[in-house]
Amino acid sequence: MTDDKINILIVDDEEQFLNSIKKRLEVRDFNVFAVDRGEKAIEAARNNAIDIALVDLKMPGMRGEETLKILKKEHQWMEVVILTGHGSVDSAVECVQDGAHKYLQKPCELDTLLEVLKDAYEKKVMNKQKLEKEKMDELMKFAQGNSPLEILRKLKEIDKGK
Repeated sequence: MTDDKINILIVDDEEQFLNSIKKRLEVRDFNVFAVDRGEKAIEAARNNAIDIALVDLKMPGMRGEETLKILKKEHQWMEVVILTGHGSVDSAVECVQDGAHKYLQKPCELDTLLEVLKDAYEKKVMNKQKLEKEKMDELMKFAQGNSPLEILRKLKEIDKGK
């Protein structure tokens, strides 16, 4: 796996769909982590730098809604796209309120999915870069008239997200 590819986590209990979408995305130069349960998705995200998660709602064990909430809570920059065959307007509203970037119904055209993945990655990068710029601006303001040791302490606070 190389650092120049976008890392996508696909969570779906339908094995045929999972294998098919994995192959279709790998051919388009994505790193794909494919799992069949929400619990495995949480573990995969903890062990790999995932950029975007593509999550089904209806799965055995941990459902997609709970998977979404945990992924968003634990991974500030990860974007999550819901792709489900069992959706409703209510679940779409709930998922978006819980942080889903987009809510798509199966079947979904590959071109549509690729466009959504592009938008999700763009949002991730913009959000992260904006925050990093804000932190650096804050540091530069603080640096004026302060000692190097105070600046280092402030850097540590910023790095920890305080």
